[in-house]
Amino acid sequence: MTATRPRVGVLAIQGDVAAHARALARVGAEAIEVRTVKELDGLDALILPGGESTTIAKGMDRLGLYEPLRAFVRAGHPVLGTCAGAILLARQVENRPVETLGVLDVTAVRNAYGTQVDSFAATVDARAAEGLEGLRCVFIRAPRLRRPGEDVTVLARVDGEPVLVQQGRVLAATFHPELTDDPRVHARLLALIDARG
Repeated sequence: MTATRPRVGVLAIQGDVAAHARALARVGAEAIEVRTVKELDGLDALILPGGESTTIAKGMDRLGLYEPLRAFVRAGHPVLGTCAGAILLARQVENRPVETLGVLDVTAVRNAYGTQVDSFAATVDARAAEGLEGLRCVFIRAPRLRRPGEDVTVLARVDGEPVLVQQGRVLAATFHPELTDDPRVHARLLALIDARG
């Protein structure tokens, strides 16, 4: 981690980059918009925001970001993917697949909860949310995460479904933590920076 505030990149191809920047400010981090390989330099962590996974995937391809992002994760930098970002981290995608980074051992099912009009908010299941009790989750055209590998820890569930998972320093949320005032998901990302040293 840097001597001052941690520098956390937010992939700025599409999605609510500003909301993630505000959430990062609440937990004491500096948000850096990332659109080029050069902008990955010096980052302590990275967020892949929600949005439309096909659009973001095409942008990543156009900007030549797939391999640099994989290298960023392989180097041990913490990464958080939210909604579409979670899809782009997965090893496999169902329901109109897109190319992914393949760094999280889950299958993401796109739009598994329905369309935009099916968006909803829910609180995580109390018994399966150590340290995340009462966390409110906003789901917008959200994916489901299926078949997590043995190295994937489910950190929170809603109605029994995994909604926040972790594998090493990779976090994935099927919801939008940036759309609430609860800082715990972004704080967990910063804790992974501290753990990396």
